[in-house]
Amino acid sequence: MDILSVFILSVIQGLTEFLPISSSGHLILAPHIFGFADQGLSLDVAVHFGSLIAIVAYFWRDVLAILKGWFRALPPSAPSNPEARLGWAVIVGVIPVVVAGLLLKSIIESQFREPWIIGAATIFFGLVLWQADWSAKRERDLTSITLKDAIIVGLAQILALIPGTSRSGITMTAGLWVGLTREAASRFSFLLAIPTVLASSALITFDLLETTEAVDWNAIILGVVLSAISAYLCIHYFLKFIERIGMWPFVLYRLALGAFIFYLIA
Repeated sequence: MDILSVFILSVIQGLTEFLPISSSGHLILAPHIFGFADQGLSLDVAVHFGSLIAIVAYFWRDVLAILKGWFRALPPSAPSNPEARLGWAVIVGVIPVVVAGLLLKSIIESQFREPWIIGAATIFFGLVLWQADWSAKRERDLTSITLKDAIIVGLAQILALIPGTSRSGITMTAGLWVGLTREAASRFSFLLAIPTVLASSALITFDLLETTEAVDWNAIILGVVLSAISAYLCIHYFLKFIERIGMWPFVLYRLALGAFIFYLIA
């Protein structure tokens, strides 16, 4: 791929992976809008790996605290602690989408990548996000999360397998439904992204290893760097302003994007 294509697709992945606007939908649509050739599996691996680097780099203190708390609480006689409970919540929350992804991967790739499905999911789940943000109590912080909350958010995350839904969008929506603040719902969504994106990257990597596709290492390196930088900045500024601005800018964007998709295919 040429440098311009790699630049645009990598930045799109970095910005949309963690905003509630659907990265998969944007990456599927981008070649049609800009006239690119299919980006191929190697660039898919690169941009997902870049997103993973960004989320781990931003939350490394949280991840370290969760791991320490989780191991401290492993002995039967050890008291529980907020970090251990959050660690279990992340584990429980990621299981449904991993299982569903393995079982439904071929069906989703063959049946759910149509532009009208992306457009409909973009609009519908944008409205669902608006409803949750408008009506939820938003009183609880991240230390109050329970396994029941994690199950609800984890089951909701399965819907993100449909392009246009947005993994971050649907998990933030579910987090708001269970009463988390916007920042707490966003942080839990981002923590869930670490094992989820890791699993997704592993699946794409296995697919790449099974093909004879030529690997463009320059494109891969550029894709990793650009997606990591854009994703890191996106996470930082999203968390900085989300309590102040709410979800409505993203809802409006989703409605406009969905309408634009239907305009293109009309």
